[in-house]
Amino acid sequence: MSTPLPPSRLSGLFRRKSLDDILHNPPADADGHGHGGGLERHLTVRDLTSLGIAAVIGAGIFSTIGNASHDGGPAVSLLFVFTAIACAFSALCYAQFAATIPVSGSAYTYAYASFGELAAWIIGWALIMEYAVGNIVVAISWSDYFTGLLQGVGVNVPIWLTMGMQSAHKHYNEVLELMQSGKPLAEASAAQLEGYRAWSAAPELPGGLRLVLDLPAGLITLAITALVYVGIKESKNASNLLVALKLVVVAVVILVGAFYVQPENWSPFAPNGIGGVLKGVSAVFFAYIGFDAISTTAEECKNPQRDLPRAMIYALIICTILYVIITLVLTGMVNYKELAVGDPLAYVFNKVGVKWLGGVVAVSAVLAMASVLLVFQIGQPRIWMTMSRDGLLPPVFSRVHPKFHTPSFSTIVTGFFVGVPAMLLNMDLVIDLTSIGTLFAFALVCGGILIIDPLGQSNARFKVPYINGQFLVPLVLVVGAVLLFMYNQAGIQEFQQALSSGYEEGRHYIPMLVFFVFCLVLAWLSFRKRLSLLPVLGLLTNLYLMTQLGINNWLLFFGWLVIGLALYFNYGFKNSKLGLRLSPNGARLR
Repeated sequence: MSTPLPPSRLSGLFRRKSLDDILHNPPADADGHGHGGGLERHLTVRDLTSLGIAAVIGAGIFSTIGNASHDGGPAVSLLFVFTAIACAFSALCYAQFAATIPVSGSAYTYAYASFGELAAWIIGWALIMEYAVGNIVVAISWSDYFTGLLQGVGVNVPIWLTMGMQSAHKHYNEVLELMQSGKPLAEASAAQLEGYRAWSAAPELPGGLRLVLDLPAGLITLAITALVYVGIKESKNASNLLVALKLVVVAVVILVGAFYVQPENWSPFAPNGIGGVLKGVSAVFFAYIGFDAISTTAEECKNPQRDLPRAMIYALIICTILYVIITLVLTGMVNYKELAVGDPLAYVFNKVGVKWLGGVVAVSAVLAMASVLLVFQIGQPRIWMTMSRDGLLPPVFSRVHPKFHTPSFSTIVTGFFVGVPAMLLNMDLVIDLTSIGTLFAFALVCGGILIIDPLGQSNARFKVPYINGQFLVPLVLVVGAVLLFMYNQAGIQEFQQALSSGYEEGRHYIPMLVFFVFCLVLAWLSFRKRLSLLPVLGLLTNLYLMTQLGINNWLLFFGWLVIGLALYFNYGFKNSKLGLRLSPNGARLR
């Protein structure tokens, strides 16, 4: 058993759950766990690793890797290595928490133990947004791949059943304005014309609306939700199958593509310099967000304290190796300038004449998207279930199906929250909300380790290796500042000009200013308290990436948090089981 967590703060918004409280709500390792209303333990280290790979090897390897390679050239392969190292900081922190607190809830539960109830609610609410918005985007992407695949074999779905009502209505009005201004339709984009045709062809509804919906996105969400509802055993079998097929395709792509590699395409290795390489850091980093989803399944693992840490590290290593090799193969087969396409793997094989493999890649992309959707549809209900157990959400969210042993009501609600918006909405404006939610969770988990085990003295079965950061953290920040001044003068000048141009321009750099202040504070704390280096580096990495998402995304994020705080203070704070066990003066009620 690990070292007990620090004593809970017994009052107000910062009351923390002790390790005993967490492990006995419900009993994590009680006899008969999984019977009589509990979750069932079916997951092994292989299954957990498969879930991690399913979440990581998705749109990144079939889509965004192309634009990243276009911007950075072959050097993007090194970016995957650097990003994996940065992600490893967070993965190690997740692994120690998973070994210390082997229950569902992921970063929400970890925050409850380290920062307190308010922080736990905030991260739980952020994770709800992360999973919901992320899955909506994945469902829409899956629909695009699937309908394209059907068209390739001669099956044409009516266009008004392949896109959301919001997108179609918007594009229809844009084309109308274009025609009314006397401009030719040739000036309309392909997306605008597609939306116009969809709205025009759709059946008319009362009120002037049209029946336009992305039916494939809704159907895949329904199918995945039904699978997750039926059981974790069935879900993990499906995940293992999809991942096996996906890995076979990736292996074939690498082996066949290696014969078409022309080494001269790797020169220049970094044609756009370090700036071009780092331009793809966001897309590359967010390929690695499977750790949170793995940790939500802790109560369904046969040996969570041993297997969860191993699975996180295994998934990170396997996915990094695959991403690096795929990037080198892609940039070796064709010039990096040609890779700014939505389906880079299919494109390069069609370009070199291996069209049959381009078709195989298209099929595997559909499987990859489905596996990502599956993993995150597993994760979200378990976070809601854990929050409900703590009294922060109504009891119905923690209801477990007596036969299937899954969080039944939460699973249905998750399917509804993802499926309906995926059929109707255009989520382009809020995609980065998923990024903020992910990074926020990663940052809190790294910070949580600094609270519960700042000197690496825990005797948990897995812990983050302790490296004294007293002098190393200030040194790392000084070296980073020197490199910034040496190699990014253009960025520094842009930063200075924005700050001197008034609020409208300067507001976009407010997150960066806050980050600079935080760096100074963390350097001082590391020097005084000898904090562990790796969690500090993880915290700094995640906070820096959050500054790159833009002020508008931050405003949307804060708007979402305001809604969540209103719910918390009107329901969660009053019904918190931890709060109800405490008297007003902070003593436990007997």
